Amino acid sequence: MKLLFLLSGEHPTLPCSELSCVGEVTDSRPQVAVALCQKTSLVTRLAMSHAVMEYLGECPASIASFGHLLKDLSISAPGTFVARVKKIEGAEIKEPTASLERLMGSAISGPVSLENPSHEFRAIFSGDRCYIGKLLCTIDRGSFDTRNPGKRTFFHPGVMMPRMARAIVNISLVAQGERFLDPFCGTGGVLIEAGMVGATATGGDMDRFMVRGTRRNIPGAGLFLADAGNLPLKSRSVDAVATDLPYGQSSSIMAEGLDSLYARSIEEIRRVLKPGRRAVIVTHRDIRAITSPIMHLCEFHEQRVHKSLTRRIMVLRS
Repeated sequence: MKLLFLLSGEHPTLPCSELSCVGEVTDSRPQVAVALCQKTSLVTRLAMSHAVMEYLGECPASIASFGHLLKDLSISAPGTFVARVKKIEGAEIKEPTASLERLMGSAISGPVSLENPSHEFRAIFSGDRCYIGKLLCTIDRGSFDTRNPGKRTFFHPGVMMPRMARAIVNISLVAQGERFLDPFCGTGGVLIEAGMVGATATGGDMDRFMVRGTRRNIPGAGLFLADAGNLPLKSRSVDAVATDLPYGQSSSIMAEGLDSLYARSIEEIRRVLKPGRRAVIVTHRDIRAITSPIMHLCEFHEQRVHKSLTRRIMVLRS
């Protein structure tokens, strides 16, 4: 099924990358993407999308083209409906949103209901294109806030927030029932999100304090105390990996050196990962020179968190 996604504006490339877990992206513009999806039920796992629509059509972002597309589509609502228009910043069309909504509403057959419509049709103008779709669902992004790190039994500062954790889990392409690994699990935030999409989550850490704390956050989870450069796992036994590499706060890490730790860890991730599968590696600096001799780089993203922290997100393939 061809779907239309209204993406969040929190990052220019990650929301579109996340869609790879539900289908093949065929077109994109700022905050909007089109994808071919076989299992539409998977869209509810997304963290960086606002709304999912059945794709109906697209055209250049002009009032004349918009009118022609609406006429060609000849949309008929089987019940009450509402027409909504969203213009993404930078959209080339200049007409007011209210005028575009009136035009869209007049072109759709059926009774209008602004308060409680049975169906909602949306037009999204982004850049030089306009996309029209029928709303299937909205993503409850507020549910991630209920899992904020400060609300867990065990808390440690500086950990990744749930929406970002879910996004990297999704970008790893782990499927329901598959084995997922976070070799630097920290307080377990990434493992929690992996478990919520139906993966069998396994995590490890070299810090005994962190492993004990994660057991409190995720009772019964598959956890182990181990150096990430010497994992107690069989070769080619893991379907997907996502992890936030340590930034060097502990004395043991500082003694070894980050470059050595990163290289050994990536080597070990390649060993345990099944051929052709993905590892999503997050770190505070660009380590592509370290990873490139070990694994194939599929994607590279940067996310500024605050003045002293910019995340580098690498999508690697074994």
